[in-house]
Amino acid sequence: MRAGDRAYVTLREEITNGDLPAGTVLGEVEQATRLGVSRTPVREAIRRLIGEGLAVRRERGVEVTEVSLDNIRELYDVRVALECQAARLAARNRDPEVFETLEAAFDDVSGLLDDRDGLRRDYYALVARFDDAIDDAVDNPYLVAAMRTVRTHLARIRHMARSDRSRLLDAAREHALIVHAIIEGNGELAAHATHVHLYNSLSHRLAKAVSLEGHTADAVSPDEGDARETA
Repeated sequence: MRAGDRAYVTLREEITNGDLPAGTVLGEVEQATRLGVSRTPVREAIRRLIGEGLAVRRERGVEVTEVSLDNIRELYDVRVALECQAARLAARNRDPEVFETLEAAFDDVSGLLDDRDGLRRDYYALVARFDDAIDDAVDNPYLVAAMRTVRTHLARIRHMARSDRSRLLDAAREHALIVHAIIEGNGELAAHATHVHLYNSLSHRLAKAVSLEGHTADAVSPDEGDARETA
């Protein structure tokens, strides 16, 4: 792997997993020294991070971008549009055997939520398998590229759910419903199940974000129209 790619992958992972929190200044000299590369690969990596919206130029230098409540809502606006359509296409183009394996894994997910693994690595590895199966079944490189961009930013707010075992169990059941609809070839049911899952996910993450900021949950709950549509 090229030095620039290695620096990019490392910095991107550190930003998405929270090791480099919002507001961290990404100084070229400091990061080059820490990563054991020259400034040129770091400069290249930082340009790519800026292009993805993970970093921004400020007066004091390049900083890791903030993730606000508005950012979360905006991400989910895009996510609903992309993932509901992806579920429809996946149901049309599916390989049933692939999704049957996933359905069984989501039905037996409790063992993956071992409290000794605070990062929930096995659980999120299963979710990644689900994402990959959807991407393969969609067979649309433009849609897949758009979804992967959104997932990059969603990874930054994943920590809001990973400490909540109850929510992850609910999410697994929601994934299982999506997968079952895809196996049946029912695109509209798969899209609806996806919409319900995303509504629940957004509600949970907004409530967590509000709690962290010390506000009231009512101030940022999803609008009533969305609630009616996904009930």
